Amino acid sequence: MELNLIDQQGQSTAKVAATDEVFGRDYNEALIHQVVTAYLANHRSGTRAQKDRGEVRHSTKKPFNQKGTGRARAGMVSSPLWRGGGKIFPNRPDENFSHKLNKKMYRAGVCSILSQLAREGRLAVVDSFTLEAPKTKLLSQKVKSMGYDNVLIITDTVDENLLLSSRNLTNVNIVAVTHVDPVSLIRCANVLLTKNAMAKFEELLK
Repeated sequence: MELNLIDQQGQSTAKVAATDEVFGRDYNEALIHQVVTAYLANHRSGTRAQKDRGEVRHSTKKPFNQKGTGRARAGMVSSPLWRGGGKIFPNRPDENFSHKLNKKMYRAGVCSILSQLAREGRLAVVDSFTLEAPKTKLLSQKVKSMGYDNVLIITDTVDENLLLSSRNLTNVNIVAVTHVDPVSLIRCANVLLTKNAMAKFEELLK
């Protein structure tokens, strides 16, 4: 598998040999769906909570007479059948949303995403990606000069200049190889890898 090596103006200058095991896999939609679903589920905080009829703050007085009104009998307004009453099966904060996913499956899913990005021409390699100063304007101009509008930049290590410069840019994400997740790879229109990051990918995902 060969990937495009681009310069600072976004022009393709050469081809870089990449491992087929990481960047040349077949597209596996079912596996990618499972990996993304598990990643999102495992990041749920699980802090939601609802009240049952014993926890809702209502009067325990019978709302109206048992007979003579023509209405259905009712004992308390906290009944789940009433508006504002408790829930029959309430959600609890200790609910576990996590999905079990083997490391081998996770790595295979990430490799499948990277391979599909490479086939679609949305994945490119650059020698290095650095900034002289921590300025958002410099990073924005650099990304635009390379022809990108929405891009995920993956480096081997994220320096402070890049980290500070990207915080106010919603269309530019910068992450280290060890913090790449499948959702970020799918959401961004383009992915830019440094050479060192590509080598680290091949080392981690083999």
